[in-house]
Amino acid sequence: MPIPTAITRLPERTTELGALLMTWAEINSGSGHLAGLDRMRAALRSAFSSIPGVIIEELPCAGTAAALRISIRPAAKFRILLSGHFDTVYEANDPFQHCRWLDSERLNGPGVADMKGGLVTLLAALQSFEATPHADTIGWDVLLTPDEETGSHGSAHLFRTAPSRVHFGLVFEPARPNGNIVQSRMGTGGAIITCHGRAAHVAKVPNDGCNAILALAEFLLAAQKIPAELPGVLLTVANIRGGGPATNVVPDFAQSELDLRITQFTDRALLTDRLNALASPINARAGYHLAVDVRFNRPPKECLPAEELLFPEWQRAAQDLGLAPFTWVHTGGASDGNFLAAAGLPSLDGVGPIGDQLHSPREFVIVPTIAQRAQVVALCLHRLAAGEIILPRVGA
Repeated sequence: MPIPTAITRLPERTTELGALLMTWAEINSGSGHLAGLDRMRAALRSAFSSIPGVIIEELPCAGTAAALRISIRPAAKFRILLSGHFDTVYEANDPFQHCRWLDSERLNGPGVADMKGGLVTLLAALQSFEATPHADTIGWDVLLTPDEETGSHGSAHLFRTAPSRVHFGLVFEPARPNGNIVQSRMGTGGAIITCHGRAAHVAKVPNDGCNAILALAEFLLAAQKIPAELPGVLLTVANIRGGGPATNVVPDFAQSELDLRITQFTDRALLTDRLNALASPINARAGYHLAVDVRFNRPPKECLPAEELLFPEWQRAAQDLGLAPFTWVHTGGASDGNFLAAAGLPSLDGVGPIGDQLHSPREFVIVPTIAQRAQVVALCLHRLAAGEIILPRVGA
């Protein structure tokens, strides 16, 4: 079956799409900047309203700005979710606020890859797909959220309920710098380690003080060896504080936060048990109490069977379009695709444009890949709509 003209001609829009990305990237929508998030949501609402027949809803998210859901053909027998976030890590007081061209293809700017470039890709893909034959045989939801960079605490429920509305998901996080997309992601969490000791004057001899900082340091040195014992686990000592303003007092308090990442659901219990085991010998000593508080936010995104079925079609679409080959990989970073996998909804992640240096003033996107990755999305949607690709139905 020939590739529809609406898809083959997408690269002709590269200059236009790059200009749109610059406009969106220069709207500050740091996760904590509510006014900026509202401005960005309004810009997205305006852009997506250009697609005929869409239904647009604003969905409240506790503690942050509203999310946006754009839907079409809600009664279709097969429906796709296309997901993205419009918050960035660059707050209103961050010096990194503007875009600049590094060369003829690479645009540097706040959120150009993570993930306003993905939002432009998503929009372009749907505009192209809606101009293809058979588009009216499937439906889609676009879910755009305001708090992914801070853990999606206000919007997570929208992903957990997604299988009731759709059968497959696409997450528009950026592709890896070499063009690969994401097969699986680590789950993310953290631990607060709090140690109480006993204060005493440092000059007392013999000294009956119990130094909480030293006990905590002993624990942390042991904890940082856990990844060597548990493959698939990452642990980082992220910060530490303790003692007080006076240096002539044996410190009776110390606390640290750990960043925790796991590859499989079963890793969670193993990691928690290991941390508690390391606390036991310290707690057995008189004068010490060390508490371990482990909390996980995003579960791991493990690869599901329907994803295994669609990924070769994703590669075939890119090949048929004459694009560079790519594969898919495991990554330690999390996304909202983690929530979709936990809810049982298969999804392909990292289907946005190619970029690098995320979360830094060096962040950039390769602008021509916006149209190229939009072509892959649109062609796969076209082939799903035409019945060339058959996926098992999950959810409603």
